[in-house]
Amino acid sequence: MAKVQVPVPSSVIAAGGLVGGYGVARWTKKRPLGGAVLAVAGAAAAQQWRQRAGGKAAGALTVAYLAAFAGSHPLAKKVGAWPAVLGVAGAVALASWAVADRRA
Repeated sequence: MAKVQVPVPSSVIAAGGLVGGYGVARWTKKRPLGGAVLAVAGAAAAQQWRQRAGGKAAGALTVAYLAAFAGSHPLAKKVGAWPAVLGVAGAVALASWAVADRRA
């Protein structure tokens, strides 16, 4: 019997990269390792964004992903680290779904 593979939505990959990157950095106390998780997930999401929605949309979503990462730092000072990371991850996931995933 043939297996049917369902691709992981780019919104899940992007949110997972932000949450996973922070979690890895925090629990291992190795920020570069968390950055690697963030980068690999971002690249995987960007590839799907390009395939599903085109280069301009992929560029915009990549900027949003990087802005979410950067924006989580000052936001964490106001609401705490985990709420900030989860909030920006949710925002990126929503944008990714709206622009790329809902078309699939």
